[in-house]
Amino acid sequence: MFRFFDQKSYSPREKVMFRFLRRSDIFRNLTDDELALFLPHLHPRRYLQNEAIFFRGDPSQALYIIKSGEVKLNLDVEDNFEELITLTRGDTFGDNAILEGARRNFNAIAASEVCELWVLAQVNILAIFEEDAEIKAKMSLAFAAYYDRYVRHIVKAYRNNFGFFNLGNAYLSAKREGNKG
Repeated sequence: MFRFFDQKSYSPREKVMFRFLRRSDIFRNLTDDELALFLPHLHPRRYLQNEAIFFRGDPSQALYIIKSGEVKLNLDVEDNFEELITLTRGDTFGDNAILEGARRNFNAIAASEVCELWVLAQVNILAIFEEDAEIKAKMSLAFAAYYDRYVRHIVKAYRNNFGFFNLGNAYLSAKREGNKG
């Protein structure tokens, strides 16, 4: 697909937002013009400490980017919660919202006193994908690379720890490796 953009210039605020979004693997390879398509669909949301953002099994209806504060991702196992990772500014979660019909694999809980997020609804992501196959391909490849790293780290953690497997360590290792990019 050939795309011709008017050589649009972006405001300093938009450029700051582009840099912020590119901290995430899922947006890293998008051009300014491609990122600009998402800006009108980013909505601020504020959560208080211990407030649930979503639960495991919920439909994946939005992708989240942390503007400020912390979010804990955990997995409920019987009556306990195993912490996977604590995310901070610039981290994304709920990335599987780029997939139609996906469900949440873990719980997301606000960990700091106040947590401010940018929320990008799945309906808006899918509409952009429908209009621009190149954006869909770039984001899908970034998502696939992230999950490949995650599975690789799960296998490594399992092999190294046998009976004392810690899923949180595998998740943290995969996330850190991705943030190096």
